[in-house]
Amino acid sequence: MSAIAESALAQAKDQLDQHLREIIQWHFSPETGCPYWLNWAKQAGWDPREDVKTYEDVVKFPHFDDETLRNEPHEVWIPKQYEGKPYKIFETGGTTGLPKQRISWHDHEYDYTEFAETLDPEFFPRGGNWLMMGPTGPRRLRLTIEHLANVMGGSCYHLDLDPRWVKKLIGNGQGDQAKAYMEHIVDQAAPILKHRNVSCLFTTPKLLEALGEKVDVPGVGIKGVFLGGTSMTPQVVRFLAEEILEEKAQLVPTYGNTLMGLACSKPLSAEDDYALTYYAPQPRAVLRVVDPDDTVKTVEYGEWGRVELTTITKELFMPRFLERDEVIRREPWGRFAWDGVGEVRPFRASENKVVEGVY
Repeated sequence: MSAIAESALAQAKDQLDQHLREIIQWHFSPETGCPYWLNWAKQAGWDPREDVKTYEDVVKFPHFDDETLRNEPHEVWIPKQYEGKPYKIFETGGTTGLPKQRISWHDHEYDYTEFAETLDPEFFPRGGNWLMMGPTGPRRLRLTIEHLANVMGGSCYHLDLDPRWVKKLIGNGQGDQAKAYMEHIVDQAAPILKHRNVSCLFTTPKLLEALGEKVDVPGVGIKGVFLGGTSMTPQVVRFLAEEILEEKAQLVPTYGNTLMGLACSKPLSAEDDYALTYYAPQPRAVLRVVDPDDTVKTVEYGEWGRVELTTITKELFMPRFLERDEVIRREPWGRFAWDGVGEVRPFRASENKVVEGVY
């Protein structure tokens, strides 16, 4: 049974339903909507403004076709009130096919400004500088980590990292070349950490492990590590927290992507066997754990299912997108009065080979 008061659960549900109605009104109204959804409604023969009143009504939409983000021109996604305003173009990782692209104005800033407020200032000091040891190029992380550093009063150092090249090397069986590229990345990080005052780090599990083989991570001044990019197991997190960071720096895992934003994690603890549970930035995005054989159904708490993402912002409405991941549905916790997702791993990982690389 959830430890969260019923009143808090009801308040979160009301907030989500109200937010959903406002965003539906925005995207499906001729005065504010984008061409894609206005045309979709004409062809579908029903008006979501009339028929979608609560989050449960979202299942009236079919699953979002991610090919539209690859093939449709960016202009069809521009809400009328954003016309003429330059936008940013961000790409997904491309783990399960060609990368998808989305356009954005400020969603990424909202996500990371909110996330900044969740970080413990003892380990992520305000005014501290960051090192972004993650992907550059078309990923939104190239901007968001710097934004995170800035809103917390610091600056951010960057490296050059092309994670698609690493995936290609691994996929071609060139493990030695992939390892050499990882060393190349770490070799860029080490002198920055040695000669600059850096207290916070963003990186991935594999790169953090590789960095730990090169330098004493807490010894060079790192107090907090924001971890993301690839799936993690409790065993990996325990190793990173206890062996690489020696429990002197705080490890904060996250789950997220260009389409969803950033899902915060329940704090790690040895007492909880380093279990990993993430909570979506609701109401801007909702994660539902569905039965992969009948995706209208939500699985029970504690059961495995596939992740279904619904993004609900003025910049992007994306209902019922089936993510590449499978998870355990977890109960609401703490300040998160909505479902969590735990132990993220690639969908049907035991049946299919998925190359994640270093990001």
